Amino acid sequence: MSKYFSVLGGVLLVLASACGSNNNKQAESGSQASAPASGEDIYKRACASCHMGSGDGIANVYPPLAQSDYLANREKTIHQVIKGSSGPMTVNGKEYNNTMPPQQLSDDEVAAVLTYVYTNMGNTGTAVTPAEVKAVREKP
Repeated sequence: MSKYFSVLGGVLLVLASACGSNNNKQAESGSQASAPASGEDIYKRACASCHMGSGDGIANVYPPLAQSDYLANREKTIHQVIKGSSGPMTVNGKEYNNTMPPQQLSDDEVAAVLTYVYTNMGNTGTAVTPAEVKAVREKP
């Protein structure tokens, strides 16, 4: 009988240790999950499937964001992300005629992803602020 209790005690000890480890990992991952996503992370999640990881787009289908003249008009670019669009547009001298759905992103997320686009991919823009995004979002 004492052998039974020794084995049972060992099993309970192992289970208790495992539970403690899992709780710590959950707490660690929980604190990481609450950190805001970077512009690059948002881009990879929300934009790269159409505009490609490099921002080069897909010829005749999705316009490039890399070295894109479309980015010159910041308000129009912000509007594009938050409101979406359909129909023809010209980017870097080439016409694209497709639909971009509005992105379900907060003002902070839109600012982060557009800052990433404006400051990477051969673009030379500056940071987009959440206040800029909010101002565009509030326009009719």
